[in-house]
Amino acid sequence: MQVESLDFKARAHKALLDDDLKQALGNVKQGFIGKRTAAVKLVPEWQQIRDDARQLKNHVLENLDHYLLAYEARVKENGGQVHWASSSADASDIIVDICKSHGAKTVTKGKSMVGEEADVNGALTAAGIEPIETDLGEYIIQLAGEAPSHIIAPAIHKTKEQVSDLFHEHHGRYGLHERLVDRAALVDEARKVLRDKFRMADVGITGANFLIAETGQHVLVTNEGNGDLTSNLPRVQIVIVGIEKVVPTLEDASCLLRLLARSATGQHYSNYTSLMSGPRRGDDIDGPEAFHVVLVDSHRTEMLSGALREMLRCFRCGACLNHCPVYGSVGGHAYGWVYPGPMGSVVTPAMVGIENAPDLAHACTLNGRCAEVCPMSIPLPSLLREHRRQTFLRSLQTPGARYGLGIWAAMAARPRLYHALTRLGVSMLSRLGRRRGYFSRLPLAGAWTQGRDLPAPQGSSTFMSLYKAGKHQVSVSAQGDRAA
Repeated sequence: MQVESLDFKARAHKALLDDDLKQALGNVKQGFIGKRTAAVKLVPEWQQIRDDARQLKNHVLENLDHYLLAYEARVKENGGQVHWASSSADASDIIVDICKSHGAKTVTKGKSMVGEEADVNGALTAAGIEPIETDLGEYIIQLAGEAPSHIIAPAIHKTKEQVSDLFHEHHGRYGLHERLVDRAALVDEARKVLRDKFRMADVGITGANFLIAETGQHVLVTNEGNGDLTSNLPRVQIVIVGIEKVVPTLEDASCLLRLLARSATGQHYSNYTSLMSGPRRGDDIDGPEAFHVVLVDSHRTEMLSGALREMLRCFRCGACLNHCPVYGSVGGHAYGWVYPGPMGSVVTPAMVGIENAPDLAHACTLNGRCAEVCPMSIPLPSLLREHRRQTFLRSLQTPGARYGLGIWAAMAARPRLYHALTRLGVSMLSRLGRRRGYFSRLPLAGAWTQGRDLPAPQGSSTFMSLYKAGKHQVSVSAQGDRAA
């Protein structure tokens, strides 16, 4: 995918003023959180599964070359072909070449974030081949000419009314002229349009949730069944997938599947969990005539050997997005590239260059909720702090931000000075804000007070001084008890 302007601050400011976006995020976000919580409560061994999954993926990353070569060998035994793409551009070139070699005119596509990385749609369109997204959310944003704003719910930023407008605008050419507003009716209309697209497509392209080294199969998880139709109906099937998605055995995949749907949508399992391998065999009633897998590196080996290695455990469930207060306020497009939210703030700088996305590491409150809910136990706040460290070391922040951090660091390194200055600051703010009880404007905090008031301190003491006083009282009380 072409790197857009990654000016997070400007995009976030625009998003905060978008009332339709607020409505859309509010309608869906709470559902994800509540359903996940309920699903996890029904699995008493949840933490043990997380621990097993972390150990499994760490083992795979230690032996990634071995398992990838084993997977490639099994795919070939099954009659398929494996292509290695060192970059996203290589991946899109390989896919276009495959489509051209089979005389493809139309391509149906299942949802694939790696496909978004490679801008497969753009490459196909430039080659005169029509790509058709078949996941409902992806189909909606394709009509809108937009990128996904969520990993598992690409059109989460759209309201029902906006979808109705899009369908009314684009579906007239299919003889569908009635403006629909009911959700079920809109889904049925999309089905009518896509049904012929499935039947007529020359090539089907999907991603894969996991690759099985021992069998050469891939696991495809969907809720709509579009991935199965995209894989089985066209003459040619192409799977585009990141190299980190390989696992040793079917049993290992089952461990990860127990985490995936529960973390993503709160389901125990998605509606469709399919195992596929190779082209149609002699006694098969359906399936493609040719089968290709495109394994994409695109900076993943750099992450493997660096400080961001643990990010490669991510299987793109979206739980960190759903629980992130920043994402919940500004949506996915504010992040400027394929991956939004906490995981995107880690992955995007690694893939497009931290110099092109220096603000993303700071689009975080470091509340730690993302790490708590991550099924793969990825320490996202720690990885974001590593990005912050790099932006400081490479002078990628504004001079004002660097100067402010320098002053704070100098104070923090001198506890007595730090406590004295904070006591003075709290005392002054308490006195100045006593009449109104809050500040609507403060020097050096204009961006913060632009959208909210700052409550005035209720007293002249800092948290640290109160904490120390409390500890002192406990200590005195304990000494009195011992004396008694």
